[in-house]
Amino acid sequence: MLDRTYQRLTNRGKIYGVLLFILGLPIHIITILLYYFRKSQNQYGDVYNKYEQEFVANGQLDIWRQLFLEQEQTKASFFNESLTADQLNKNVDLLVQGKLQKEVEKRVEAAGLEKDTYHHYFKRLLKSRNFLIISAIPGILMYALLLLYSNPFVQFIFERVLQTLFVILGVATLVFTILYISPLDPARNILGIEATPEQIENFNRLYGLDQPYLAQLWHSLSGLFTFDLGTSFAGKEDIIASIANKFPVTLNIAILSLLMAIIIAIPVGIISAIRPNSFMDYTFMIVALIGLSIPSFWQGLIFILTFSLELNWFPATYNPQNWLSLVLPVVVLGTSLCASIARMTRSSMLEVINEDYIITAKAKGLNERKVISKHAIRNAMIPIITVIGLLFGGMLGGASVTEKVFNISGIGSYIVDKQFIPDIPAILGGVVYIAITISIVNLIIDITYAFFDPRIRSKMKKEG
Repeated sequence: MLDRTYQRLTNRGKIYGVLLFILGLPIHIITILLYYFRKSQNQYGDVYNKYEQEFVANGQLDIWRQLFLEQEQTKASFFNESLTADQLNKNVDLLVQGKLQKEVEKRVEAAGLEKDTYHHYFKRLLKSRNFLIISAIPGILMYALLLLYSNPFVQFIFERVLQTLFVILGVATLVFTILYISPLDPARNILGIEATPEQIENFNRLYGLDQPYLAQLWHSLSGLFTFDLGTSFAGKEDIIASIANKFPVTLNIAILSLLMAIIIAIPVGIISAIRPNSFMDYTFMIVALIGLSIPSFWQGLIFILTFSLELNWFPATYNPQNWLSLVLPVVVLGTSLCASIARMTRSSMLEVINEDYIITAKAKGLNERKVISKHAIRNAMIPIITVIGLLFGGMLGGASVTEKVFNISGIGSYIVDKQFIPDIPAILGGVVYIAITISIVNLIIDITYAFFDPRIRSKMKKEG
């Protein structure tokens, strides 16, 4: 298994070969020495040189040269190309050398000898159980990579995790750079306009704001990957603790809103697609269009006035001890989600139910419910899943307006409050938490693709 995976990875590109060499460097140092020692005792080179000299002594090279020269002249004349004598001789020499190499290799193979490269030598070693046992500890990183890539589904997840790490690194770098070049001065905003130059200088020195850009960037990124974001500029809060308290609130509201939207929107979209241009279809789509058009802050205020102040059904502001206080913000966030998912479901279903295989299934007498549930919905889910993932990511980042309306102390309002300072460590930590969550959601969506679409599964297995 390991030798086949090694062969497949090295065939995919040089970057994989270099990576495997670096990860298994302690092993390769020894195996390269063994390879060259073995190669010095191999008869391949001597036999190769012997047959090569025979072709030269027999004058075969001159025959090939004359033949290729006539061919090149004929080709140049046919295509009206003007070649100099040097260019013509250079082309002929390359053709002769290629012909010589092929003929010599045929003779050597007929003699029962094979050309042994280091790649083939190391691949043979991977088939040996004794070699794997001896090299297990020094080559643990290389073998771990080979084991990960031996299973196509594990490989798929591993590559997505690597992409997630690069996304997080890129997001953190971009956010820090924007905050770094921002005209806002954290020291002046926190200490006030009456702060002396000495106080501002001490503030910048205390938080490292007097250091060069690369030094500050390295400090911020290293803090992210060691889970040590330090304290915020304003209030000296422990950033990890603050985010850990605020992020679950936003995440819970987002998940509940998404579940509400999925439960309502997908059946609505399916019904609209099955009965297109009907009264029910027009009604659902008009309601969905209204849901897309209503601003979330206005809808939140109307809900507070109606259901909190007038009817006194739900609390007007969020209270962690009262689950009823979640109802209004969840409905406000879920309204636009529900509208978007319903319209996408309808569009995707209309496209699928007009496909030939659906029409054929109906013509064969299959029950409409079975055709819709077993064939149409499954094939229409791919674009719907994509939209759900994108909307969920946007909802995490854009929930700050709803949080402000309902006085929710979540991650969205936390980032908005900190950006006007700007409180660089706090903003960076909040944005990276959101980026991590969105990346995990996208990973789940990619895995879900393979569940709904057998073509993706077959492609993964083929690449594996």
